[in-house]
Amino acid sequence: MNNRIKKSVLAGIIGTVIMTAVMMVAPMMGMPKMSPPKMLSGMLGMPVFIGWIMHFMIGIIFAFAYTYLCIFKHKISNVWLKGAVFGIIAFVIAQVMMRIMGMMMPMPKMDGSMVLMAIGSLMGHVIFGMAVAKTVGEAYCNSGTCKTK
Repeated sequence: MNNRIKKSVLAGIIGTVIMTAVMMVAPMMGMPKMSPPKMLSGMLGMPVFIGWIMHFMIGIIFAFAYTYLCIFKHKISNVWLKGAVFGIIAFVIAQVMMRIMGMMMPMPKMDGSMVLMAIGSLMGHVIFGMAVAKTVGEAYCNSGTCKTK
């Protein structure tokens, strides 16, 4: 298997684990309780186990996007900043997709402040992006113009 593929899968898993851990600890810091797997499974009427599988698959897909799509045509030399920018992009995409899915199927009721949930989700996605960028490391994009350090 290609080394870039292995790194992308590993980056997606590591990033998702770290993001999920932060979301599990967030209520201890005054943030509302957030559970993407529970939300995904609730929307689809599936067991939470399916939500967990989907959550990790989405993380792996985002990691592949980071590695192969080379969103950063301009140079960002700092891997942490590159990851933070990628996390913000992932957050925006996730919000758009949730709105689209919400129009097609019923959304589970959210508890707590929506502003705090958005801040917590943004924080989780930025941490996810940083973990993915650091894990992917020296992997090049298809065009060869995007390289992390």
